[in-house]
Amino acid sequence: MKQKSKNLLLIFTRNPELGKVKTRLAKTIGNEAALNIYKFLLEHTKKVTQTIEVDKQVHYSVKIRENDIWDAATYNKRLQKGEDLGKRMAKAFQDAFNEGYNKVVIIGSDLYDLSTQDISEAFDRLDTNQVVIGPATDGGYYLLGLTTMIPEIFEDKAWGTSTVFNDTLANVQDKKYLLLNPKNDVDVYDDIKDIDIFNQFI
Repeated sequence: MKQKSKNLLLIFTRNPELGKVKTRLAKTIGNEAALNIYKFLLEHTKKVTQTIEVDKQVHYSVKIRENDIWDAATYNKRLQKGEDLGKRMAKAFQDAFNEGYNKVVIIGSDLYDLSTQDISEAFDRLDTNQVVIGPATDGGYYLLGLTTMIPEIFEDKAWGTSTVFNDTLANVQDKKYLLLNPKNDVDVYDDIKDIDIFNQFI
């Protein structure tokens, strides 16, 4: 796919397979409901990203799917590579900078709170900051934006735990960074129990 922009949005997704997604959520509501919620979150992620005027890549966890919700005319499809999340993200960022992008933002695909405006703001804020981070309320982060590769951000983290955001913040103290508003990603039942739209799946 031809590069149109100097800005790139990376979207990390898991292949939506029964028993393989939202496993902590599934402990409460079952695998099928968890899968349906994840598919709903994927659709939401597509909706909030498709109109942003930047290049976009979807990075699949297991296998690239040709005929799925991600239109190949809009989203360049890639495969995540690396033993853990840090190595996979590091490779995606490094490849992006090697390909000539100036501003690179990564998001996951499990955030009902995320809006098009949030992502656009992250790109705008990278005009005057080297790093933009969107803290998640569980101690991780839902968005990371960089203007240059900072390898230590992706190293020595207990991925999936409540220490990730603070440990990442420690890596950027000597950089110009900005924090976006905290948001809640969907991992466990408590994350969705008070949001009406999720009742249809339970």
